[in-house]
Amino acid sequence: MTSDLPDQVAGEDDQEPSLEELGLVTPPEDAPEPFNDLLTAPEAFDDLLPLLPQRSSAPQTWRVTVSDAKYHWYDLFAGFPERPDIRDPVGRQLRRMQFDLEATMEKRLIYFVINRPIVRFDPTRTVSWAFFSLKLTVPILVGSEGKRATVQMDLEVPFAATLKKPVVSMTDRFITLNWGGLVEAFSIHEVLQRYDHSLKIPSKVQYVGQTKDPAGRLVRARLSAVQRIHHNNSEDNDLLLLVQRMQVEVLCDDGDPGDQPVNQNAVAADMLLKDRVDAIECALIRYFEGPIMQGRTSREVDVRRERLREIEASNHLESVRIDLRIADDNPYNDLYSVAAPASRAHIFDCTFNDGAVMTTPVPQAVPGKARA
Repeated sequence: MTSDLPDQVAGEDDQEPSLEELGLVTPPEDAPEPFNDLLTAPEAFDDLLPLLPQRSSAPQTWRVTVSDAKYHWYDLFAGFPERPDIRDPVGRQLRRMQFDLEATMEKRLIYFVINRPIVRFDPTRTVSWAFFSLKLTVPILVGSEGKRATVQMDLEVPFAATLKKPVVSMTDRFITLNWGGLVEAFSIHEVLQRYDHSLKIPSKVQYVGQTKDPAGRLVRARLSAVQRIHHNNSEDNDLLLLVQRMQVEVLCDDGDPGDQPVNQNAVAADMLLKDRVDAIECALIRYFEGPIMQGRTSREVDVRRERLREIEASNHLESVRIDLRIADDNPYNDLYSVAAPASRAHIFDCTFNDGAVMTTPVPQAVPGKARA
């Protein structure tokens, strides 16, 4: 996984689909590519000078873990060509999905663009119930060839229910459970993440980014890189976004600068957080996309290198360890990419050299094997 500085950049050939083919309009001049935010200085810098963070001169090492993670089905709601009908249970669920993702645009979170084989409910077949229980077997179709399979939903009666067993209805993408006093709606991907099935399919990471974007281009399907992935893979794959909140432990002789009383104001706290999330984003790009940054321009590569030089110098950053393990049994958490093998336990060390990231996987301990 370690490598020298990247000397090639993918994604600049003339045969890429046009903005119109991607469903995009020409972006306005005041909406630059999100990576330009890496170098954005605070407005009215002189006025903010007393609020800037006070940093330590001691070397720092960061330990990064995932504190929260959630999947969003991009195909369902990005762009919203039609506003969902909130009088309908599925429409209300779509609106909740939209609001949920829109809320991340105001926060410094990491997102992964994920491809998984197409999977749908099969409305042409019937559901079945187990005897004397609320175990519901639901028929599904997997892959572009429509291979038949099932998923078992072990239901619990909601508090507001007036029926002991729900009335079930399905479309290809949603299942609704009418409990009388309450109607629940779940997408196929929500069901596959919550309930038991035999589809042990890893999730392919196609792109890594940051959610912070007041223009909300990700949720409105206005990011050309993400739309290009959607355009090139939509026939055989569903596209999801895995959004993660990262927790950073700073190992430093002077302690974590973010814990110092002088850095508790909003400006200082956000600048320190921005340093950390920017560095994590660049490291994850290198780990999952490899030395050839897939779909990224030479301008973006230069911007990211310049930003990493700044972060390394201002934080006296020596190394970063990133641990992407998530503490649940969600089968979607098996991640892989063109540069990383399939695993639920991606742990790797990062070092920096003149704005470039070098990553080294951390060997996994074998359960039950004693140390020498």
